[in-house]
Amino acid sequence: MALKSTVFKANLQIADIDHSYYADHALTLARHPSETDERMMVRLCALALQAHKLQSVCSGDGTLSFGAGLSDPDEPDAWLRDFTGKTRVWIEVGQPDDKPLLKACGKADEVILYCFNHAAEVWWQGIATKLSRSQNLSVLRLPSSAAQALIPMAQRSMQLQATIQEGVLMLGDGRLNLDIEPLRWK
Repeated sequence: MALKSTVFKANLQIADIDHSYYADHALTLARHPSETDERMMVRLCALALQAHKLQSVCSGDGTLSFGAGLSDPDEPDAWLRDFTGKTRVWIEVGQPDDKPLLKACGKADEVILYCFNHAAEVWWQGIATKLSRSQNLSVLRLPSSAAQALIPMAQRSMQLQATIQEGVLMLGDGRLNLDIEPLRWK
């Protein structure tokens, strides 16, 4: 019998000072049985860091949501779609192969990858030249220690506050507060 995804609910209050974006998002995250709490929380952070594009790219007339991710290799971990259904922003998390990333670059206006694993530097050295031609691809590195510090925040029901200022995500749940500064690789 196949294992089912575990459902998590998150109320995410975003105050993106850098982009003048302020909104509350009621989110449902389905954590695949093979997904860790760390990866799920990185997906949530990636969505928070890109949420401002709901206003700046789609003028508020779009959908920002989680994709099937690990359950369907043809869908992103999160995405922003406009009212016509066009994928404007495709968000991936982890260390994927080059071919799915290049395929995503053909499907979306912008593709953003967030790496967080301790071996991300080695992965990047091996794949960077293969991805260098993709003009609509951005690669960001979240520090491994910050990604691991997200694990205690993973609860079945979460109340999170995200403040983004000077490129730093400050995420808190009332008990813990973390500062996460993504490093741009591409």
